[in-house]
Amino acid sequence: MDPARARKLGERIAQIVAELLERRIKDPRLGFVTITDARVTGDLREATVFYTVYGTEQEKADTAAALASATGLIRSEVGRQTGIKHTPSIRFTEDRLPEGAKTIEDLVARAREADAELAAARQGKTPAGDPDPYRKPDERADEDG
Repeated sequence: MDPARARKLGERIAQIVAELLERRIKDPRLGFVTITDARVTGDLREATVFYTVYGTEQEKADTAAALASATGLIRSEVGRQTGIKHTPSIRFTEDRLPEGAKTIEDLVARAREADAELAAARQGKTPAGDPDPYRKPDERADEDG
């Protein structure tokens, strides 16, 4: 099928789900949820909605349970608002992107610290070889030529 159509439907589903979570679904188990993405298979039969939750592991588990219990309502609302012939089945998956970003930030911070230590160790030192180790054309050959 058309990948552009699946992408557009995924974007629309993400928008619909975010609005539903904000306005209509009042489950007390829902934590601070952000819908990050929705991807639809090429045959438009299945949709995976990615979300992030900030909080403890218990709050994340409670949010997953609340989303699972609201899946039917969300699917029916997606079908109503999109108007497509077959409403895709919806599956919620926690997005691990923030954890990956945190890992990368930690690695960058460690690299900066190592660079600072190296710069401090180099302070006041001179290179072991010539200050300019690159060969240059002989200047006398230019004057003679």
